[in-house]
Amino acid sequence: MDLTNNTTVSKLVLLYVFDKMEMPLTESTITDLCCNRNTWISYITCKEVLADLIETGFILEQANSSGEKYYTITTDGIACVSYFFMKIPTSLREEINAFVKENRIKMRKRQEYFRDYYKNADGSYTVLMKIVDPMGTKLELKLNASNRAVAKSIYKKWEEKASAVYASIYDLLID
Repeated sequence: MDLTNNTTVSKLVLLYVFDKMEMPLTESTITDLCCNRNTWISYITCKEVLADLIETGFILEQANSSGEKYYTITTDGIACVSYFFMKIPTSLREEINAFVKENRIKMRKRQEYFRDYYKNADGSYTVLMKIVDPMGTKLELKLNASNRAVAKSIYKKWEEKASAVYASIYDLLID
């Protein structure tokens, strides 16, 4: 069944994804979930549907202190999807459930643990790492690395180690 042009079902799919993810999502996470990793909704339809759901009050848009926008399902959105979820084909609901169950933690980390690295004028590298949430930036670190290999290693480990780094720094400063 081609759902990519069925706006009503696409709206319900997006609401269903929000309901199952149980966390605020950035637009890039939404499009990654629904359009890139899966083909639940086409990219253009996803953008249009998100705007419609915000306008109708089923999705709430908020910006954190860094200006990044996060979206959450409202109580009206939850009520709508709970009433009409049967309009989403069972096979698609099962696919969404399985994907969310398997990937929720990874998606949260990808969204909350930002990382980047760049070359400095002196040939060294700076690795920028952040932990962000809908309320703002919880932690921001910049580490100088002597070469690209070290920078890349730090970059790769950040997603896995971010929560432990945060806990360690927090514990050290609170004691």
